[in-house]
Amino acid sequence: MSDLPNDNPLDRFDRKILAELSRNGRLPITDLATRVGLSKSPTQVRLRRLEAQGYIMGYRAVLNPERLDRELVAFVEVRLTDTREPALKTFNTAVQRAPEIEQAHLIAGQFDYLLKIRCQNMRAYRQILADVVSNLPHVASTSTHVSMQGVKDSAF
Repeated sequence: MSDLPNDNPLDRFDRKILAELSRNGRLPITDLATRVGLSKSPTQVRLRRLEAQGYIMGYRAVLNPERLDRELVAFVEVRLTDTREPALKTFNTAVQRAPEIEQAHLIAGQFDYLLKIRCQNMRAYRQILADVVSNLPHVASTSTHVSMQGVKDSAF
């Protein structure tokens, strides 16, 4: 969550803008305005405010993993040897520096982190597990779950 103040709660137009942009971040402002039911100028003002307040964190292209030869998705449960705050910070920093790790989440449950790794095939994954994941600070053990098929993948 953002630490930014929420002085202006979202109204239905703001929510429509966010919904439309979550589907298509390249939507021209005139099309966006038409879809949310406002004219261009108020839509631009709202859009800038939503960006400034941190509701919109950025825009990016959605890449096709098949075309990029990165079809295998592995979710890795990681248990740490130490879960005190300094160890978590050290682990987080190391994960941020590992481009092989697509996502990382601190978990409340029977393990400490859930990592998402996307790569070419099982051989590539085994190499990443050995060279990257197992060498992260404070790793005690890992357990891997390989995705057979993506069913839904969306930000919201």
